[in-house]
Amino acid sequence: MGRLDGKVALITGVARGQGRSHALRLAADGAQIVGLDLCASIDTVTYPLATPDDLAETVRAVEELDQRIVARRADVRDRAALAQVVKEGVAEFGRIDIVLANAGIIPGFDEVAADPRSFDDVVEVNLTGVYNTIEAALPQLLEQGQGGSIVITSSVAGLHGRLTVLGNAGLIGYTAAKHGVIGLMRAYAGLLAEHSIRVNCVNPTGVSTPMLLHERWAGFAEENPEIVAKLANAMPVELIEAIDISNAIAWLCSDEARYITGIALPVDAGFLLR
Repeated sequence: MGRLDGKVALITGVARGQGRSHALRLAADGAQIVGLDLCASIDTVTYPLATPDDLAETVRAVEELDQRIVARRADVRDRAALAQVVKEGVAEFGRIDIVLANAGIIPGFDEVAADPRSFDDVVEVNLTGVYNTIEAALPQLLEQGQGGSIVITSSVAGLHGRLTVLGNAGLIGYTAAKHGVIGLMRAYAGLLAEHSIRVNCVNPTGVSTPMLLHERWAGFAEENPEIVAKLANAMPVELIEAIDISNAIAWLCSDEARYITGIALPVDAGFLLR
């Protein structure tokens, strides 16, 4: 038996990267998945975002584990769309037990860097999108009356201010949003503790996913070596793997962590030691 048998997990940003990894890790532990992803571009994001084909691959991979998944294209900035995905997931599986507010973007590094829209877009996806996700799922969690687990993907950038460049509106917005979701976590953790709904954050260092594995980030790193030097991990690894975050999330969502709430858990290869 898996430690998440009978559970249903709502995961945003599920088409690839950390979101897909989380879906597969939780499915391997017995959870059914309700997943969503934008699967479209955003003007101020200059690396390719996930595609419908990516989402289809996540579906295939979950089903290969003999688990079921409801997968939809939806924008976390659209609360009505999120509520519809939750409705369809509950219609299929009867419940929601776990919410992983994972969807996020990192802004462009070139001509859009100073565009105020970069700040707006990253905050709307990475902060408002988390709020929308929780609010869309919360009525179902409360109605069930059986507790639950909400895990928000923040970042080590939510615990420091080093990933910034003067004039780069998007990176300032990214840092602000990742700090902001820790505030959301603490607010909801306090509000929902009496309902046995636990709320926590994971705070990864750099992760080997398409968000960082692209030529725009490589160009930024080459042009800003002093910034990148400040982002080195203490342990001898440049980027960690998505499964490292998924393993931490699987634990936070399990009964092994049943009394853990209100924490920001670094999975950072010692980044914060520096």
